[in-house]
Amino acid sequence: MTSHITIDFVSDISCPWCAVGLSALNKALNHIKTDVTATVRFQPFELNPQMKPGGQDIAEHLTQKYRSTPEQQAQMQETIRERGAEVGFTFSQDGRGRIYNTFNAHRLLHWVGEEHPEQQPQLKMALLNACHRDRQAMDDAAVLVRAVETVGLSADRAREILAGDEFSADVRERETFYTNAGIHAVPAVIINERHLLSGGQPVEVYERAIRELASG
Repeated sequence: MTSHITIDFVSDISCPWCAVGLSALNKALNHIKTDVTATVRFQPFELNPQMKPGGQDIAEHLTQKYRSTPEQQAQMQETIRERGAEVGFTFSQDGRGRIYNTFNAHRLLHWVGEEHPEQQPQLKMALLNACHRDRQAMDDAAVLVRAVETVGLSADRAREILAGDEFSADVRERETFYTNAGIHAVPAVIINERHLLSGGQPVEVYERAIRELASG
């Protein structure tokens, strides 16, 4: 008999480990799909909510935020690229270049989660690819609309949302909910609204945890 679980994937578009973690989670779910099925819901988290329009050079940002050296940054970039390759996610050889505010991307994800939930995972991956593979400006409305179009949803509706304040309160409410629940780093994978797996885990870790929780 097949079990069913819900997974809340709390993450930010600009987080490379979120791309790794989601790709690993997808592989794990594919491995066990005959035994366990899952509804995956994407929840918002902003690593840099105060980021100004136009973003910031990524090296400058990492130096200011983490006090990391260029050598450390290069090593981490290579580690992330290797981990991505292991789970089928392609990172740009040149890195992200800049880091951007992602609030509007989260608004679009919330819209799709409300009105077209079956396509929310596709939009999430399209946005991650635009950011980490294609080095796009993730605060640019045209970039966000193209991501919406790639998953077959209405570009006009996306433009309408981006032109106003729709879903802003919803996104902020969800961000506050997860922060108050103790989520301060992403990705955070919450299974059946109770069990937390933190960080971009390997495929086998997700697979083992999901099997155990689904049968428990």
